[in-house]
Amino acid sequence: MLTGKDLIALGLRPGKNFPAVLAYANAQNLSGEALAAYVETLKPPPTLPLRTEPLAFHENIAATSADEVANVETVRRTMQVLMRTPTLVAGAVMPDACPAGPVGTIPVGGVVAALRAIHPGMHSADICCSVMLTNLGSADPKAVLDAAQQLTHFGPGGREPARRFALPEDLAADMRANPFLNSLRSLNFAREHLGTQGDGNHFLYVGTLVSTGDTVVVTHHGSRGVGALLYKNGMQVAEKFRRERSPETAPANAWLPTDTPEGQHYWAALQLVRRWTKLNHEVLHDALAAQLGVVGRDRFWNEHNFVFQDGDVYYHAKGATPLDAKFLPDAADARRIVPLNMAQPILIVEGTTTATNLGFAPHGAGRNLSRTGHKRRQLGEADAAVFARETQGIDARFFFNRIDTSELPSAYKDADEVRRQMTEFKLATTVDEIRPYGCLMAGDWEQDAPWRKQKLARAAARAEAADEQTDGSALGAEQAPSRD
Repeated sequence: MLTGKDLIALGLRPGKNFPAVLAYANAQNLSGEALAAYVETLKPPPTLPLRTEPLAFHENIAATSADEVANVETVRRTMQVLMRTPTLVAGAVMPDACPAGPVGTIPVGGVVAALRAIHPGMHSADICCSVMLTNLGSADPKAVLDAAQQLTHFGPGGREPARRFALPEDLAADMRANPFLNSLRSLNFAREHLGTQGDGNHFLYVGTLVSTGDTVVVTHHGSRGVGALLYKNGMQVAEKFRRERSPETAPANAWLPTDTPEGQHYWAALQLVRRWTKLNHEVLHDALAAQLGVVGRDRFWNEHNFVFQDGDVYYHAKGATPLDAKFLPDAADARRIVPLNMAQPILIVEGTTTATNLGFAPHGAGRNLSRTGHKRRQLGEADAAVFARETQGIDARFFFNRIDTSELPSAYKDADEVRRQMTEFKLATTVDEIRPYGCLMAGDWEQDAPWRKQKLARAAARAEAADEQTDGSALGAEQAPSRD
């Protein structure tokens, strides 16, 4: 009768599958070469060490200011650490690149290609962050923005039940059939967050096409709670593979092998989240057109924060616009959307795959400073004054009526320089532009967030209690007998 010691002697590591393995081997009376051959099929693949030297990557970026020099150096340093990850086969950074976490984390504006591996940390929680454009013809831009402000939803949470859009039953059924998405919480997010845009740099932009003068609306957002939950679940499964297959790899860069059931299910889940996110744009655009009494036309979209497949190679774009048609099988033509900032035109571009761009272009203007760092530079000037200066000539609005200076144009890289470098590095060609009329963003909703109000209330209560204690101490001192 075989025991666990026999399996360990043959090189099989202890695990929860031991009882089943022993039962099978004993039932089949396996021994000698037959037993060794069977055990060999159960052994995990050899562990993969980090590369000794980083794999070379393409730098499609140039520093033109002191801030940019520091930014590029940080991006270069983090990419050098990242490119030691054993699954990676190519990498590139775009002109809008900026750090997105500790050294070794893929930067915003970064693209990496992995062989038979999907790295959840390299697409992040904002899965399928994307932009969609719909042409609204001769609609009045102000009327469009006014209607959009009433129709859309920014900030945390989902829509109220009476204002929700219907989740298609076929999409809900496909989510239930996927082990990564089959949970009540995931399905609730899919229903409640449909038709919402979140916060941060997500926006609803209204402008006019340079080529025709038509009014267009562009929305920018990702997959909200649906994608965030998938990311969390994916990271947990990827961590199990990392411990087994590449313990030297940083947890943030863990991956799911695509030749495993888990990897296949995760890839399928990504496609479902993509379907949901596209629908998330569409319901807002359709509702807006209906409210205005117009027919939307010439609609197209592209994600810029996703994973794209080409055979056994999976391209992870952390804020980079896919150009190659193989990455967007549902694209009707070669046009892609590249926003810059609320006061600048949104670019409509086309491009091809080159040796240095890996089939991608910038996704926007990027940042040289963190949000906090940018706000620190504005100390001493009122938010309203900064807002008035930077939004002159456009109808800029915040959904919560709270100015968020970290989303104003000066918070981003110089838009003209990003455009120039896009040409210099032959990344894409601008074929049309959308001149801004106005833009709607979340704004600083956290000023009135329940958690912040509770925190301020607790602080006020502590201060009041301290004042009462101080007053009591002072009163006691006044009543105490003199020692003179």
